[in-house]
Amino acid sequence: MAQYVLAIDQGTTSTRTIIFDKTGSIVSSGQKEHEQIFPQAGWVEHDPKEIWDNTREVIGQALSKANITRHDIEAVGITNQRETAVVWDKTTGIPVYNAIVWQDTRTQPIVDRLAADGGVERFKQKVGLPLATYFSGTKIVWILENVPGARDKANNGDLLFGTTDSWVLWNLTGGVEGGVHATDVTNASRTMFMDLETLQWDDEILGIFDVPKSMLPEIRSSSEVYGVASGHSLLREVPIAGILGDQQAATFGQAAFDQGEAKNTYGTGNFIIFNTGTEIVHSKNGLLTTLGYKLGDDAPHYALEGSIAVTGSLVQWLRDNLGLIGSADEIEALAKTVDDNGGAYFVPAFSGLFAPYWRSDARGALVGLTRFVNKGHIARAALEATAFQTREVIDAVNADSGVPLTELKVDGGMIANNLLMQFQADLLGVPVIRPVVAETTALGAAYAAGLAVGFWSGLDELRANWQEDSRWTPSMDTAESDRLLRNWKKAVTKTLDWVDEDVR
Repeated sequence: MAQYVLAIDQGTTSTRTIIFDKTGSIVSSGQKEHEQIFPQAGWVEHDPKEIWDNTREVIGQALSKANITRHDIEAVGITNQRETAVVWDKTTGIPVYNAIVWQDTRTQPIVDRLAADGGVERFKQKVGLPLATYFSGTKIVWILENVPGARDKANNGDLLFGTTDSWVLWNLTGGVEGGVHATDVTNASRTMFMDLETLQWDDEILGIFDVPKSMLPEIRSSSEVYGVASGHSLLREVPIAGILGDQQAATFGQAAFDQGEAKNTYGTGNFIIFNTGTEIVHSKNGLLTTLGYKLGDDAPHYALEGSIAVTGSLVQWLRDNLGLIGSADEIEALAKTVDDNGGAYFVPAFSGLFAPYWRSDARGALVGLTRFVNKGHIARAALEATAFQTREVIDAVNADSGVPLTELKVDGGMIANNLLMQFQADLLGVPVIRPVVAETTALGAAYAAGLAVGFWSGLDELRANWQEDSRWTPSMDTAESDRLLRNWKKAVTKTLDWVDEDVR
């Protein structure tokens, strides 16, 4: 009998495969980064072929390290960077353009055009999202309007669209030889095309965007058998049985299954998801309404989300663009060389500001500089920016829910940074809790797949797997945290109104 579930985590900077046992513990993993392509300011792309090649490679790595075969794998789950858009030719399997990444801002003119009639909240009541470059709908429009021949091919039914879960699923289940073209409700809810109530593509909105429905994947639940692997010999005939967008997967992996439970992922960006149960809650404070998960035929669970574009990627920027550090984990040691931020505040609005501001005209700013400020202060200001942005989103969650969070479960790569976690607890005034298994994104995808095939009996068994690893409690004086937050908000105002017609 198979003993494990395998999760494919197709993320923004890398693709990972992690194999889990029945206790939710990691057995083995494989990981490989892919190229970040920046053709010009504001443009961010990935090569879909490289992503698929890496996916196959990391599956092999994980199986080899565990010294197991496909016969030991009960099911495969997929999780992914959600709004990144891939458009490919279904007859050749070749993408017509690079994947346009969720951070990309090139579609702002399309957003402006669509918002001219009804504003940025034109479709929000139906889809839960404001018009923004973040979501994949405008990225499809850009490809159809700017890639030669794409519009004609799409109208002829020859092109397929998918977020990277769909791209991996289609290739994994055979590609041009009968690959399954599907996605789950969580990923579909990030396109601007899915009606939150019906969980179906909305024909009226597709017509306004001028996107042929034939391009879109079938919307399925987050936990069911979509097909079996045939496009990868190492997993041949293993069922693909779970799909969750990365932030929803992390929430699922944190066992935040019920109304009122929440988590915050510290990754390339930060993403706070607050479970609202089976009720659709429309935010009045700059949050998104999204799908949390849907298990088979059960009722869907909805969520409020606070999306922050740049957190971990700011550390990556300090490493790659400025050479301030040699590796990402050096940021904490550098920040510890000083006692505070020295009066410096770093607002990383590289892709505009996401929640709770939703200001596409914003750009990054480092303010409060004096001759006293050194590279240690800048490193500390970069880390603090993550905590400040999180505080503002948590404030919005508390206002929308009417029930203030009493603790925050965290996951993602940055939670290894103890300095950041303590500052986050100080700024929030509530405990911050890290689980034993920090790879909750992959774990959530594994859970969804395992539930579909009976590997796990139900949510209670998954709750029992969750264990606390570390806890940070607030120690900063409230007056001091209020002062820091006041200065942060002042810094945010300096980033606004930067982009106009001749500045992009």
